[in-house]
Amino acid sequence: MINDLERACQASLERSRERRATVATRLAELRRTRRRRGRRGGVSVVALSAALALGAPLALAQSSAQAPAPTTLKSGQTGSAVSALQAALGVRQTGTFNAATARAVRSFQRRHGLTVDGIVGPQTAAALGLPSGIASSRASTASTGDASSALAKIAACESGGNPAAISADGVYRGKYQFTRSTWAEMGGSGDPAAAPESEQDTRAAQLYAQQGTAPWPVCGKGVAAPSSSSSPSSSNSTPAPAATTTTPAAAPVDADTSGGASAG
Repeated sequence: MINDLERACQASLERSRERRATVATRLAELRRTRRRRGRRGGVSVVALSAALALGAPLALAQSSAQAPAPTTLKSGQTGSAVSALQAALGVRQTGTFNAATARAVRSFQRRHGLTVDGIVGPQTAAALGLPSGIASSRASTASTGDASSALAKIAACESGGNPAAISADGVYRGKYQFTRSTWAEMGGSGDPAAAPESEQDTRAAQLYAQQGTAPWPVCGKGVAAPSSSSSPSSSNSTPAPAATTTTPAAAPVDADTSGGASAG
């Protein structure tokens, strides 16, 4: 019995020594690991500081660089990129993304199984064989907010915002008092006063983007011109005065024969 107890105690002591040895080994390994991590952490801090010091000038240069040009072309834009687009489509090169260009784009998109939206994005540009960054910094359009505000002021002055308004002499028609010839130049057909208001807004925005407020010499006074607007057309268009009287477009009026006067 005594011998059994002695052997049991001896075995217990050996197990205790083994456990203490194991714990001591693990503690030593943990200390070594912590020391290694501390050294690595110090190196990482130094490397990070150096990277920040070297990268600061680069970040400053990048932040001061001009933002990349947009990568889409759409109605109202002008520039050499639009001319390149028109050449690829086989339409007359005017440098202005007009209604004819938009129709050609939609036709091309339809034939090639692309999204038919009339906007030249990366996919349409690639299908046309044009660079993906086709919309260069020279292709620009007036700010949508500024253009909308300017056109709202012009419409309020010209027609009181009435899309069916017709001047007393029957020459100037619709919300923006288009002549029939100017309406046709912007891609419209038929009587401007009979067209949906949304179409009148679109045609007026195109005219505003191309010629600024020049087509509205009276109601355009005091209205900001788009920063990207081109100079007024040198064709036979003659700006007309603002309409002073409007009547509902209840009956068709003879086509304008004034030689292509711009909107009043």
